Parts: sequence; C-alpha cells; structure tokens
Amino acid sequence: MKVASDSLVKNNGKPAAKFLKSFFSFLITFVLMAFTWIVLSGKFEPLLLWLGGISCFLVSYYFHDLLFPDLKPEYFMIFLRFIKYCPWLILEIIKANFHLLYLAFHPRMKDLIDPHIITFKTNLKSDIAIATLANSITLTPGTITVTADSDGVFRVHSIDRESAEALPGIMLEKVAKVFGEDI
Repeated sequence: MKVASDSLVKNNGKPAAKFLKSFFSFLITFVLMAFTWIVLSGKFEPLLLWLGGISCFLVSYYFHDLLFPDLKPEYFMIFLRFIKYCPWLILEIIKANFHLLYLAFHPRMKDLIDPHIITFKTNLKSDIAIATLANSITLTPGTITVTADSDGVFRVHSIDRESAEALPGIMLEKVAKVFGEDI
C-alpha cells in the first residue's frame, strides 16, 4: 500500500522542498497582500473582509511566483538589514533637504549652485543592489541618478560640488552591506 505522502518525499525530499518553497512563497504573498489591503482600506465589515481575503487568496495563488520567484532563507536577513537601512536613508534625506534649503535661501545662491554630472563605478553585482543604490541617490534631494548599468557604472547629477564629492560615499557601503556584497 502506497501512502500519498511517500510521493512527496521521493528523490531525497526535493519535491517536498519545492512544495514547501512554493507554499511559503504563497503564504508570504498572501499575508503581505492581506495586510496591505486591510491597512489601505480601513474597513472591517465581515463582507468586505471576506471579499478581500478571497481576492488576496486568488491573486496570491496565481502570482506568488512573481513576487518571490526563488525564496531563499537569506532573503529574510536581507529584508532585516534593509529595514535597518531605511531610517539611515530617511535621516540622509532630511539632512539633504536642509542643505538644499540653505542653498536656496543663501544670498550667494548663484555662486553656491554648481551643477555636476559625475561618473563612478561600483563593485555591486546584483541588479537589486544597483537599483537600490540608484534609487537611494535619487531620493536624496540635490542628486539624481541619470544612468546606472548592470556593470555598476553610475552617472549622477548633483546640484553642487559638496553633494558631488560625497558620492558614492557611505551610501554605497551601506547598500553593499544590506545585500551582502563586497565593495
């Protein structure tokens, strides 16, 4: 007599591991979608909760592999390091806002504003790390990432010399640390 669970464990447990990865990918997608739906809707009526749950289930069932195509255990640590990176980035954005405020209201504004486009190369290898650095630079007022290619070459426009000299700086180190890459 063959037990149904035996078919999942054949081949040294690989189908079972694949099933678990797929299940956890689905579960994480469902929880994220349900949490986002509840926070954004703010409705707690039973009918709306039920319809939202059904919608989250269907979308998670069909599209969980798009959000988490290859779920690995190290993704959790990357997520935690990214959460730790976000407050630092917000602080840098606030500091850059005050710097731009200083430039805009300084009596010699025309002398202080000195636009530059600088080019620098990083050793970042993953596309997500390159995109995170590019977005972090663009989110910081006074700098805009013009291009960032898969080889890690960035072209950045900065509004003044001080902002240009600070690039890539500590932001590169922090992004590399988040994604576990060497710089």
